Amino acid sequence: MIQSTPVISRSDMIQCALCADAPCTAACMEMDPASLLRNIWFENEQVAVSRLPESNPCLTCRAPCERHCVRPSEVQIRELINRLYYQVKPLCETQLPSDESRLACDFCGIPLENPFLLASSVVASTYNMCARAFEAGWAGAAFKTICSMDIKEVSPRFSAISGGDGSIMGFKNIEQLSDQSVDENMEIIRKLKKKYPSKFILASIMGKDEAEWGELARLCEENGADAVELNFSCPNMAEGGLGSDIGQVPELVERFTRAAKKACGIPVLAKLTPNVAEMSSAAEAAKRGGADGISAINTIKSVMDLNVHTYVASPAVHGRSSFGGYSGNAVRPIALRFISELAQNKALKGMHISGMGGIETWNDALEFILLGSSSVQVATAVMQYGYRIIDDLKAGLNLYLTEKGFSSVKEAIGLGLDSLSESTDVLERDTIVYPSIDPARCIGCGRCTISCADGGHSALKLDENRRPVLNGRRCVGCHLCRLVCPQGAITPGVKRVKKR
Repeated sequence: MIQSTPVISRSDMIQCALCADAPCTAACMEMDPASLLRNIWFENEQVAVSRLPESNPCLTCRAPCERHCVRPSEVQIRELINRLYYQVKPLCETQLPSDESRLACDFCGIPLENPFLLASSVVASTYNMCARAFEAGWAGAAFKTICSMDIKEVSPRFSAISGGDGSIMGFKNIEQLSDQSVDENMEIIRKLKKKYPSKFILASIMGKDEAEWGELARLCEENGADAVELNFSCPNMAEGGLGSDIGQVPELVERFTRAAKKACGIPVLAKLTPNVAEMSSAAEAAKRGGADGISAINTIKSVMDLNVHTYVASPAVHGRSSFGGYSGNAVRPIALRFISELAQNKALKGMHISGMGGIETWNDALEFILLGSSSVQVATAVMQYGYRIIDDLKAGLNLYLTEKGFSSVKEAIGLGLDSLSESTDVLERDTIVYPSIDPARCIGCGRCTISCADGGHSALKLDENRRPVLNGRRCVGCHLCRLVCPQGAITPGVKRVKKR
């Protein structure tokens, strides 16, 4: 079975609330239904199968899990588990490994138990939060940006765009940096390193001038941080000349990186802004300043949900709003573009790339790794689902590495780069792949014909049985029909053919 092709999708369990202390599990005496449903949600149905009892208890069960569900009759728990047994299990050939040794990697030579870190944000802002994340299995955390500024946050400061399954696709924040003092944050780092010596502490910092960048870097090293991340990318700073204002000026990136690197002996990474046309100029400047690596991407400046009655964008703060940082699954394609740009830049060879931007599942994280990231950072998905997602991130990636025969996640770093080009000039243009339509899965909705007529090349029409028929003379192989089909009844053909 190819793990990245799920048999059961989120749409099959759209009403599941992914509860805390789920009542369905409390009601079941045979298994953990909530964990299995969460596995499915995070594209880990093979992992779910590996955790099923040998025989199916649902066959003789009256489904107390469904009666105790917070949305009774809306989530077909028993049916979903039966599908795991009878549709997914027969396809599974690889067992979930009993150990996680394949996930071991490093951050600028410092050992990591797995490549998953919390990104610098509210999810890594206190001792208790980081401690709970470490206990859950995260390899480390980029602690929320430490500064000497007097930070005062606004309320509310978050807004979101949801997808069809109810999950957050795009997330906007207008939050700034840590509102704790430098001394308070240093104490937290000391406590975390003492309690969790094997966990990786990446201290994010922001200074106002060279002296302050250097002083903060020095303090972080003295108090136990393993590495320092220079925040040249926050788009939400109240004062000008900070955050993303720096990241857009390579000369400033180089100057402040050099100041931080000169003041400490631990690895230094520059966290760069995506609010630029290209990132290489700032990355090369960081390297000239002595940076050991690059973190990317931070959030993208955005405007969201303008209220057409009040004329105020979201989040609205006492009748006003502002540009804010956009994150979540929707930004992942943009993040991957920047990661691949950095990884393909020969001038940056040898630098550690810590990738982030819309990572929610193990498959998302793997995309970053295949395009050159040696570690990955997660924030928005944790804000939505909690630290518990680390179980699915680790299990899914571990199973993938096992299926592919990799002995280490490090063997997968950069494997997708050779097939990717910034220019479309390298793409083959003399052949075509026609879409293939499965009449058994087609429900005759006609969505494909509408899109093809109004957004494609009018190559599809419905027959007398409301099934789409392809006109090969008109079809250009754009595959818009495949993307809009709600049933997944349209797939790429098995071979390329010469254009007519």
